[in-house]
Amino acid sequence: MTVWEGIKDSFKQGSALIKLIYVNIGVWLAVTIAYIFLFLFSVPDPSGKILVWLAIPAYLPALLTHPWTIFTYMFTHQSFWHILFNLLWLYWFGIIFLQYFDPKKLIGVYLLGGLSGALLYVLAFNLFPIFHPVLPHSLAIGASASIMAIIVAISVYVPDYTVHITLIGPVKIKWVALTAFILTTLVDFSSNTGGKFAHLGGAIYGYLFTVQYRRGKDLTRSFNRMLDTLASWFKPRKKTLHVKYRRPVDDIEYNRQKAEEQKEIDRILDKISKGGYDSLTKKEKETLFKMSNKH
Repeated sequence: MTVWEGIKDSFKQGSALIKLIYVNIGVWLAVTIAYIFLFLFSVPDPSGKILVWLAIPAYLPALLTHPWTIFTYMFTHQSFWHILFNLLWLYWFGIIFLQYFDPKKLIGVYLLGGLSGALLYVLAFNLFPIFHPVLPHSLAIGASASIMAIIVAISVYVPDYTVHITLIGPVKIKWVALTAFILTTLVDFSSNTGGKFAHLGGAIYGYLFTVQYRRGKDLTRSFNRMLDTLASWFKPRKKTLHVKYRRPVDDIEYNRQKAEEQKEIDRILDKISKGGYDSLTKKEKETLFKMSNKH
Protein backbone atom coordinates (compact mmCIF):
# COMPACT_ATOMS: atom_id res chain seq x y z
CA MET A 1 0.00 0.00 0.00
CA THR A 2 1.37 3.43 -0.98
CA VAL A 3 1.41 6.44 1.34
CA TRP A 4 -1.35 8.07 -0.73
CA GLU A 5 -3.52 4.96 -0.55
CA GLY A 6 -2.99 4.85 3.22
CA ILE A 7 -4.08 8.48 3.53
CA LYS A 8 -7.21 7.83 1.42
CA ASP A 9 -8.11 4.78 3.52
CA SER A 10 -7.64 6.64 6.80
CA PHE A 11 -9.80 9.49 5.46
CA LYS A 12 -12.59 7.13 4.35
CA GLN A 13 -12.53 5.13 7.59
CA GLY A 14 -11.87 8.09 9.89
CA SER A 15 -14.42 9.88 12.03
CA ALA A 16 -16.05 13.17 11.09
CA LEU A 17 -13.44 14.90 13.23
CA ILE A 18 -10.57 13.27 11.33
CA LYS A 19 -12.19 14.23 8.02
CA LEU A 20 -12.43 17.88 9.09
CA ILE A 21 -8.78 17.86 10.12
CA TYR A 22 -7.74 16.23 6.83
CA VAL A 23 -9.65 18.76 4.74
CA ASN A 24 -8.01 21.66 6.60
CA ILE A 25 -4.55 20.13 6.18
CA GLY A 26 -5.22 19.37 2.51
CA VAL A 27 -6.23 22.95 1.73
CA TRP A 28 -3.23 24.32 3.65
CA LEU A 29 -0.85 22.05 1.74
CA ALA A 30 -2.42 23.03 -1.58
CA VAL A 31 -2.08 26.74 -0.77
CA THR A 32 1.50 26.30 0.47
CA ILE A 33 2.56 24.37 -2.65
CA ALA A 34 0.88 26.99 -4.84
CA TYR A 35 2.87 29.71 -3.06
CA ILE A 36 6.09 27.83 -3.78
CA PHE A 37 5.36 27.53 -7.50
CA LEU A 38 4.32 31.17 -7.79
CA PHE A 39 7.53 32.19 -6.03
CA LEU A 40 9.68 30.03 -8.32
CA PHE A 41 8.07 31.52 -11.41
CA SER A 42 8.44 35.09 -10.04
CA VAL A 43 4.71 35.80 -9.96
CA PRO A 44 4.17 39.05 -8.03
CA ASP A 45 2.02 39.18 -4.90
CA PRO A 46 1.33 35.44 -4.72
CA SER A 47 -0.66 35.53 -1.49
CA GLY A 48 -3.17 37.97 -2.91
CA LYS A 49 -3.70 35.94 -6.07
CA ILE A 50 -4.51 32.77 -4.13
CA LEU A 51 -6.38 34.09 -1.12
CA VAL A 52 -8.75 36.18 -3.20
CA TRP A 53 -10.27 32.87 -4.37
CA LEU A 54 -10.47 31.27 -0.92
CA ALA A 55 -10.80 34.02 1.69
CA ILE A 56 -14.13 35.67 2.34
CA PRO A 57 -14.22 39.37 1.40
CA ALA A 58 -16.13 41.84 3.56
CA TYR A 59 -16.80 44.03 0.52
CA LEU A 60 -20.25 43.01 -0.75
CA PRO A 61 -19.61 43.42 -4.52
CA ALA A 62 -16.56 41.16 -4.17
CA LEU A 63 -18.53 38.65 -2.08
CA LEU A 64 -21.28 38.48 -4.71
CA THR A 65 -18.70 37.45 -7.32
CA HIS A 66 -17.06 34.94 -4.96
CA PRO A 67 -19.98 33.37 -3.06
CA TRP A 68 -18.15 30.03 -2.48
CA THR A 69 -15.77 31.80 -0.09
CA ILE A 70 -18.38 31.65 2.69
CA PHE A 71 -17.34 27.97 2.91
CA THR A 72 -13.75 27.91 1.65
CA TYR A 73 -12.55 30.56 4.10
CA MET A 74 -13.23 28.26 7.08
CA PHE A 75 -10.82 25.64 5.72
CA THR A 76 -8.08 28.06 4.65
CA HIS A 77 -4.94 28.91 6.63
CA GLN A 78 -1.84 30.76 5.54
CA SER A 79 0.80 30.07 8.18
CA PHE A 80 1.85 26.81 9.82
CA TRP A 81 1.25 28.12 13.34
CA HIS A 82 -2.21 29.35 12.39
CA ILE A 83 -3.37 25.91 11.27
CA LEU A 84 -1.48 24.07 14.03
CA PHE A 85 -3.17 25.84 16.92
CA ASN A 86 -6.59 25.78 15.24
CA LEU A 87 -6.42 22.04 14.61
CA LEU A 88 -5.21 21.33 18.15
CA TRP A 89 -8.25 23.14 19.56
CA LEU A 90 -10.49 21.36 17.04
CA TYR A 91 -9.09 17.97 18.01
CA TRP A 92 -9.31 18.48 21.78
CA PHE A 93 -12.86 19.79 21.84
CA GLY A 94 -14.01 17.69 18.89
CA ILE A 95 -13.25 14.51 20.83
CA ILE A 96 -15.32 15.72 23.77
CA PHE A 97 -18.12 16.87 21.44
CA LEU A 98 -18.37 13.40 19.88
CA GLN A 99 -18.84 11.83 23.30
CA TYR A 100 -22.25 13.53 23.52
CA PHE A 101 -23.32 14.24 19.93
CA ASP A 102 -23.23 12.27 16.69
CA PRO A 103 -20.74 13.02 13.87
CA LYS A 104 -23.33 14.80 11.70
CA LYS A 105 -23.88 17.37 14.42
CA LEU A 106 -20.13 17.98 14.60
CA ILE A 107 -20.05 18.70 10.86
CA GLY A 108 -23.18 20.81 11.12
CA VAL A 109 -21.90 22.92 14.03
CA TYR A 110 -18.53 23.38 12.30
CA LEU A 111 -20.06 24.59 9.03
CA LEU A 112 -22.93 26.61 10.47
CA GLY A 113 -20.63 28.12 13.10
CA GLY A 114 -18.31 29.15 10.27
CA LEU A 115 -21.21 30.63 8.33
CA SER A 116 -22.36 32.56 11.40
CA GLY A 117 -18.84 33.90 11.87
CA ALA A 118 -18.71 34.96 8.22
CA LEU A 119 -22.10 36.69 8.51
CA LEU A 120 -21.12 38.72 11.58
CA TYR A 121 -17.74 39.63 10.05
CA VAL A 122 -19.32 40.93 6.84
CA LEU A 123 -22.09 42.79 8.70
CA ALA A 124 -19.64 44.45 11.10
CA PHE A 125 -17.30 45.67 8.37
CA ASN A 126 -20.17 47.09 6.36
CA LEU A 127 -21.95 48.59 9.37
CA PHE A 128 -19.26 50.31 11.45
CA PRO A 129 -17.62 53.41 9.93
CA ILE A 130 -14.18 52.58 11.31
CA PHE A 131 -13.84 49.74 8.80
CA HIS A 132 -14.93 51.67 5.70
CA PRO A 133 -11.39 52.73 4.63
CA VAL A 134 -10.21 49.08 4.56
CA LEU A 135 -13.51 47.51 3.50
CA PRO A 136 -12.65 46.96 -0.22
CA HIS A 137 -9.47 45.08 0.72
CA SER A 138 -10.57 43.17 3.82
CA LEU A 139 -10.35 39.36 3.72
CA ALA A 140 -10.88 36.70 6.40
CA ILE A 141 -9.54 33.15 6.57
CA GLY A 142 -9.30 30.41 9.18
CA ALA A 143 -11.35 27.80 10.98
CA SER A 144 -11.46 29.76 14.24
CA ALA A 145 -15.15 30.69 14.01
CA SER A 146 -16.12 27.08 13.32
CA ILE A 147 -13.93 25.79 16.14
CA MET A 148 -15.25 28.41 18.55
CA ALA A 149 -18.78 27.20 17.77
CA ILE A 150 -17.78 23.66 18.76
CA ILE A 151 -15.96 24.84 21.90
CA VAL A 152 -18.90 26.90 23.13
CA ALA A 153 -21.53 24.30 22.16
CA ILE A 154 -19.97 21.46 24.15
CA SER A 155 -18.91 23.70 27.03
CA VAL A 156 -22.47 24.97 27.49
CA TYR A 157 -23.81 21.41 27.19
CA VAL A 158 -21.45 19.84 29.77
CA PRO A 159 -19.91 22.80 31.63
CA ASP A 160 -18.57 20.66 34.49
CA TYR A 161 -16.74 18.17 32.23
CA THR A 162 -13.21 18.01 33.62
CA VAL A 163 -10.03 18.02 31.55
CA HIS A 164 -6.47 17.61 32.84
CA ILE A 165 -4.07 20.31 31.72
CA THR A 166 -0.32 19.84 32.07
CA LEU A 167 1.21 21.84 34.95
CA ILE A 168 -2.27 22.99 36.03
CA GLY A 169 -4.23 19.83 36.76
CA PRO A 170 -7.97 19.17 36.49
CA VAL A 171 -10.00 22.08 35.12
CA LYS A 172 -13.69 22.26 34.23
CA ILE A 173 -14.27 22.72 30.53
CA LYS A 174 -16.34 25.88 31.02
CA TRP A 175 -13.28 27.72 32.37
CA VAL A 176 -11.12 26.52 29.48
CA ALA A 177 -13.74 27.70 26.97
CA LEU A 178 -14.17 31.06 28.71
CA THR A 179 -10.42 31.64 28.75
CA ALA A 180 -10.09 30.71 25.07
CA PHE A 181 -12.97 33.02 24.15
CA ILE A 182 -11.55 35.98 26.08
CA LEU A 183 -8.00 35.58 24.77
CA THR A 184 -8.94 35.03 21.11
CA THR A 185 -11.96 37.33 20.86
CA LEU A 186 -11.91 40.14 23.42
CA VAL A 187 -8.25 40.84 24.21
CA ASP A 188 -6.63 43.46 21.93
CA PHE A 189 -9.84 43.84 19.93
CA SER A 190 -8.29 46.40 17.56
CA SER A 191 -5.91 43.73 16.21
CA ASN A 192 -7.35 41.20 13.71
CA THR A 193 -10.77 42.69 14.35
CA GLY A 194 -12.35 40.85 11.45
CA GLY A 195 -11.22 37.52 12.87
CA LYS A 196 -12.53 38.45 16.30
CA PHE A 197 -15.97 39.27 14.89
CA ALA A 198 -15.94 35.88 13.18
CA HIS A 199 -15.00 34.21 16.51
CA LEU A 200 -17.90 36.00 18.15
CA GLY A 201 -20.31 34.84 15.43
CA GLY A 202 -19.17 31.24 15.85
CA ALA A 203 -19.51 31.46 19.64
CA ILE A 204 -23.05 32.82 19.34
CA TYR A 205 -24.06 29.94 17.06
CA GLY A 206 -22.50 27.35 19.39
CA TYR A 207 -24.44 28.77 22.33
CA LEU A 208 -27.74 28.84 20.39
CA PHE A 209 -27.20 25.28 19.17
CA THR A 210 -26.95 23.89 22.69
CA VAL A 211 -29.78 26.02 24.09
CA GLN A 212 -32.12 24.92 21.30
CA TYR A 213 -30.95 21.30 21.51
CA ARG A 214 -31.92 21.18 25.18
CA ARG A 215 -35.37 22.35 24.10
CA GLY A 216 -35.64 19.46 21.68
CA LYS A 217 -34.71 21.36 18.50
CA ASP A 218 -31.63 20.43 16.46
CA LEU A 219 -30.42 23.50 14.53
CA THR A 220 -28.22 21.32 12.31
CA ARG A 221 -30.92 18.88 11.15
CA SER A 222 -32.19 20.72 8.06
CA PHE A 223 -28.69 21.72 7.03
CA ASN A 224 -27.41 18.16 7.34
CA ARG A 225 -30.34 16.88 5.27
CA MET A 226 -29.38 19.34 2.56
CA LEU A 227 -25.77 18.10 2.70
CA ASP A 228 -26.95 14.49 2.43
CA THR A 229 -28.99 15.38 -0.65
CA LEU A 230 -26.04 17.13 -2.27
CA ALA A 231 -23.74 14.21 -1.46
CA SER A 232 -26.18 11.74 -3.03
CA TRP A 233 -25.88 13.59 -6.35
CA PHE A 234 -22.18 12.74 -6.56
CA LYS A 235 -22.37 9.12 -5.40
CA PRO A 236 -22.01 6.57 -8.21
CA ARG A 237 -25.27 4.77 -8.83
CA LYS A 238 -25.29 1.06 -8.19
CA LYS A 239 -25.66 -1.01 -11.30
CA THR A 240 -28.91 -2.90 -11.40
CA LEU A 241 -28.64 -6.56 -12.26
CA HIS A 242 -31.27 -7.44 -14.82
CA VAL A 243 -32.30 -11.09 -14.69
CA LYS A 244 -34.20 -12.57 -17.58
CA TYR A 245 -36.56 -15.38 -16.79
CA ARG A 246 -37.58 -17.90 -19.39
CA ARG A 247 -41.22 -18.77 -19.67
CA PRO A 248 -41.87 -22.15 -18.15
CA VAL A 249 -42.70 -24.88 -20.69
CA ASP A 250 -45.12 -27.74 -20.30
CA ASP A 251 -44.08 -31.40 -20.13
CA ILE A 252 -44.71 -32.05 -23.82
CA GLU A 253 -42.54 -29.14 -24.96
CA TYR A 254 -39.83 -29.99 -22.44
CA ASN A 255 -39.66 -33.62 -23.57
CA ARG A 256 -39.53 -32.50 -27.21
CA GLN A 257 -36.58 -30.19 -26.54
CA LYS A 258 -34.72 -32.88 -24.60
CA ALA A 259 -35.28 -35.37 -27.44
CA GLU A 260 -33.88 -32.95 -30.01
CA GLU A 261 -30.84 -32.22 -27.86
CA GLN A 262 -30.19 -35.93 -27.36
CA LYS A 263 -30.57 -36.57 -31.10
CA GLU A 264 -27.97 -33.87 -31.84
CA ILE A 265 -25.55 -35.33 -29.27
CA ASP A 266 -25.95 -38.80 -30.74
CA ARG A 267 -25.21 -37.45 -34.22
CA ILE A 268 -22.06 -35.67 -33.04
CA LEU A 269 -20.85 -38.73 -31.09
CA ASP A 270 -21.44 -40.93 -34.12
CA LYS A 271 -19.38 -38.53 -36.23
CA ILE A 272 -16.56 -38.67 -33.66
CA SER A 273 -16.59 -42.48 -33.72
CA LYS A 274 -16.19 -42.46 -37.49
CA GLY A 275 -13.76 -39.58 -38.10
CA GLY A 276 -12.42 -38.58 -34.68
CA TYR A 277 -12.85 -35.37 -32.71
CA ASP A 278 -10.97 -33.33 -35.29
CA SER A 279 -13.64 -34.10 -37.86
CA LEU A 280 -16.13 -31.91 -35.98
CA THR A 281 -16.87 -28.39 -37.10
CA LYS A 282 -16.34 -25.48 -34.73
CA LYS A 283 -20.08 -25.21 -34.17
CA GLU A 284 -20.38 -28.94 -33.41
CA LYS A 285 -17.56 -28.70 -30.88
CA GLU A 286 -19.29 -25.79 -29.15
CA THR A 287 -22.57 -27.69 -29.11
CA LEU A 288 -20.89 -30.74 -27.59
CA PHE A 289 -19.24 -28.61 -24.93
CA LYS A 290 -22.52 -26.89 -23.99
CA MET A 291 -24.45 -30.15 -23.87
CA SER A 292 -21.83 -31.85 -21.71
CA ASN A 293 -22.01 -29.00 -19.20
CA LYS A 294 -25.80 -29.19 -19.08
CA HIS A 295 -25.74 -32.88 -18.51
